[in-house]
Amino acid sequence: MKPSLNIGIEEEYQTIDPQTRDLRSHIDTEIISEGKRQLKEAVKAEMHQSVVEVGTGIHANVKDAASELKALRSYIVNAAKANNLLVASAGTHPFADWRKQDIYPDPRYNTIVQDLKMVARANLIFGLHVHIGVEDEETRIHLMNAARYFLPHIMALSTNSPFWLGMDTGLKCYRCKVFDKFPRTNIPDYFPSWGEYENFIKLLVKTNCIDNAKKIWWDIRPHPNFPTLEFRICDVPMRIEETIAIVALIQATIAKLYKLHAANQGFRLYRRALIMENKWRAARYGLDGKLVDFGKQTEVPVRDLIYEYLHFVDDVVDELGSRDEINYIHRILENGTGADRQLKVFQETNDLTKVVDYMVQETQHGLSEEVHAGAGVA
Repeated sequence: MKPSLNIGIEEEYQTIDPQTRDLRSHIDTEIISEGKRQLKEAVKAEMHQSVVEVGTGIHANVKDAASELKALRSYIVNAAKANNLLVASAGTHPFADWRKQDIYPDPRYNTIVQDLKMVARANLIFGLHVHIGVEDEETRIHLMNAARYFLPHIMALSTNSPFWLGMDTGLKCYRCKVFDKFPRTNIPDYFPSWGEYENFIKLLVKTNCIDNAKKIWWDIRPHPNFPTLEFRICDVPMRIEETIAIVALIQATIAKLYKLHAANQGFRLYRRALIMENKWRAARYGLDGKLVDFGKQTEVPVRDLIYEYLHFVDDVVDELGSRDEINYIHRILENGTGADRQLKVFQETNDLTKVVDYMVQETQHGLSEEVHAGAGVA
């Protein structure tokens, strides 16, 4: 059965105090309560009270998904302003201290904190999650196996978390190093069939490792409740155009891998340990590093590999109607990722509050009409 390739997008934002530029709790504001009243499940609280998550509905194409996401971002920016807060979109806050952050009062989050203790409390990070509809289970697990190879490439394009606790970490994506303290994270293993995957989940439940499959937090996973592949490896980008470009690339990747699968042209599968080598390189150096081409057994500059990647998916882009959106990848390659631009501001100012100001400004890029008009979502 051919997958729908439907799209769903989730972004996590930071709520910022306009005076200190530190993270500030939104629990005493109307952002979540009013958001839930107007937008139902499109606005959610996260574990820390300075995190707000938005999630689109299901969309058949990137343009429709982009339109809703712009409206949701605009709504959150306007709601924050009405409550004397700012909104920033980045994988980590440059200097906030997780030890000073409150946990959202919810039984699910209380259970996670009770289970994981300081590991959970320290998980003050902000991600982009992308769902692609793949309804057939066997096809879903096959495409997950193949898509794992591209995760470091996608991460390199989304890097947006170079700072932690007031320090330049030396990594373009420090968010992933915070998150991999959790169990059941990082690149998943290869599964020969859907049945093998199901047996793995059943074993973890039977042995009290997990109580449900939502506690599998891999960089890509079959979603436990929806017939989708969920990509979880990305920092949330600053500009919405960056998010939409990465979403378009992810959708095109699954479309191309299915096209090969349907023609009995398998994509070569690599061991998890090898892909993890590339993930480290992507986290450390972003677009400025090299990844390993395992077929050629040589290092290749990331930008060269991204151009190869774009060529690989090119024959499905027009049928998906995402040519304009995916072309923004070239802008990312030219101008750098959010991490590159954060670091540039810090090098010029030596002031992390100026970095936060830049993050806030970039978060509103492309939203000017909606934000200035104070538009919400019907």
